[in-house]
Amino acid sequence: MAKSKKIGLYFGTFNPIHVGHLAIANHMVEYGDLDEVWMVVTPHNPHKKKKTLLDNHHRLVMVEIALEDYPKIKASKVEFDLPQPNYTVHTLAVLDETYPQHEFCLIMGEDNLKSFHKWKNYEVILDQYSIYVYPRISAGSVVHQFVGHKKITRIDAPVMEISSTFIRKGIQEGKNIRPLLPYHVWTYLDEMNFYK
Repeated sequence: MAKSKKIGLYFGTFNPIHVGHLAIANHMVEYGDLDEVWMVVTPHNPHKKKKTLLDNHHRLVMVEIALEDYPKIKASKVEFDLPQPNYTVHTLAVLDETYPQHEFCLIMGEDNLKSFHKWKNYEVILDQYSIYVYPRISAGSVVHQFVGHKKITRIDAPVMEISSTFIRKGIQEGKNIRPLLPYHVWTYLDEMNFYK
């Protein structure tokens, strides 16, 4: 059976989602062979203490707000209902089962590719899914076995060196970080007094 859509999965805590995330997702769907990009909001891991991580619901709402004008990019909370700690390989299996009509692939930054060999069942992922890698400025080098791999495609997306950490810190310091966030996300953050 031919797959109806090719969907790129872009995982992240999106704490908060910013223009860098949007630029990458949009580049993937406009300049590649993907029909849609799903931004998979990673839930709070109950075993990790992360005071800076906003509640799952608020991060999902911000992603949904940010994507209102981008019909080819969607928010996904698939991982919210999975047992924790969860692994990408499980999420992929759940999505395949739920949407057998779609072909899924992974979108990751080059920094993630450098540690991909440490992921649970990474061989299974690489065997069954394509991986699209966008450039990031990061230390270290990509493991030899992934260089030139037929399932790994490097995408010449713009290098976006904006981080959610930088944004959270800026908010705490009272800086104007509005240009780094979609307008409605900034408004939501400001009204809710997040990260202050």
